[in-house]
Parts: sequence; structure tokens; C-alpha cells
Amino acid sequence: MAKIPGKTETIENVESATFDPSEAAEQVRAVAEQGVEQAKEAFSKLQSDSETTQKAFESTLEIAKTTRNEVSLKTIAALRANAEAGFAHLEALVAVKSPAEFFELQAAFVNKQIDVSIEQAKILQGVMLRAGEDASKPIKDAFEKALKDLKAA
Repeated sequence: MAKIPGKTETIENVESATFDPSEAAEQVRAVAEQGVEQAKEAFSKLQSDSETTQKAFESTLEIAKTTRNEVSLKTIAALRANAEAGFAHLEALVAVKSPAEFFELQAAFVNKQIDVSIEQAKILQGVMLRAGEDASKPIKDAFEKALKDLKAA
């Protein structure tokens, strides 16, 4: 029987909790092991995500390189066509017999070149739009996958 100071009642058959150091060490070890496992899983996921991102950037750079080459080739083709049209026009101007024929030939050439330039601009615009979509697709897909994985976690 034990007495509590300041109280007039007595406590009988009280068991005190015993501290077992081996159980405490085991619990600390279990928590530490769980923390290590969680860290390994997080690192593994981070590594996987970084590899996915790297592949997306590599794909984007490859698409940009291909697009750059395509734009360069189309630009060279347009410049070549414009130069050939200019030389053909000069040859036609040399053969002109009257001022009226000169003005008629010049007006027809300018109108044709405006139409050709518009068509060339449309072609380049289409290539650039497609390139923008193609280049952003791998990164967009990786981002969407990361968001999906984040929501699932």
C-alpha cells in the first residue's frame, strides 16, 4: 500500500510500468529501418523521374535539330526559287520591245512573286507550328505523367 502525499486515500495493488531497454532499442531500430526504406523508395522514384525528364529533353532537342534542318532546307529552296524567278524575269525584261510590255511584264512578275512569297510563308509557318507541337510533346507527356503519378501517390 502506498500513500500519495497530500491525499488521505491509499492506493493498493498498483503496478508500475517497467522500462525495457531492449524493446525501446527494437522500436528505434524498426523506425530507422522504415525511414531508410522510405528514403530508398523516394530516391528510386526521383531517379526514375529524372531519367524520364532527361529522355524527354533529349527527344525535344532531337526534334529541334530535325526541324532546324527542315526549315533550313525549305528556306534554301525558297531562296533558290526566288533567285531563279528573278533571273528569268531579267531575261524577259531584256527582250522587251516597248514600255507597255515592260510594265505589263513587271506587274505580272510582282504579282506572281507576292503569291509565291505568301505560299512560302505558309509552308514555313506550318513547319514551325508542327515543330513547336512536336518539340513540346515529350516534355508535356513527361509532365502529365508526373502529375498523374503525384495524384496516385
